Amino acid sequence: MGETDDAQPEIDKAVSLCELFNCSLDDLFRSEMNGVEDIYTNLRTEAVKGFRYVKHAVVSATPEDDAIDRILTIARSNGVENPRVIGRDFPVLSQEQINVYNMHGYEAAWILPEGMTPSGCEIHQQEDHLYAAITITSPFENPFASIPKGYQTLLEYIRVNGLERDDKGVIPCFEVDGESMDIYIAVR
Repeated sequence: MGETDDAQPEIDKAVSLCELFNCSLDDLFRSEMNGVEDIYTNLRTEAVKGFRYVKHAVVSATPEDDAIDRILTIARSNGVENPRVIGRDFPVLSQEQINVYNMHGYEAAWILPEGMTPSGCEIHQQEDHLYAAITITSPFENPFASIPKGYQTLLEYIRVNGLERDDKGVIPCFEVDGESMDIYIAVR
């Protein structure tokens, strides 16, 4: 066997390690891999009380910012300076939009304060529902690794606890941002 043949199994192992730790080869060999699991806390099943909300969806190269900015504008125009906002990615794009134009979809929602009905907005209702949830500390230090790994951890929690995903008639999943991030997936 030549030099190249000997290296192939080691590369395969390195790629498998990257998949396990949700990192790049560069991260694996050049960066310090410190307690990534320490950023995940408060894994739980939570009964989320029903709420009313206004939503705005955007498909673009930066849909999170666009959707959240629009929701913040709606809330502020209704006198609410610090609205409670949730959001979620949604997969409704063609491969061309994703691969060629680097686009994806995001939907942001403003959870309406009790008794508020903003004019000119379609109001949606979410009934009480059970969600599996996890908290990610400092999710934006390495968002392309920590957030997907949070979803993976949450899906494993759902599987291990014999829960079933439930996305009929409710928001199937959402994130709440801040210094930390809470991820919710609807279950039954």
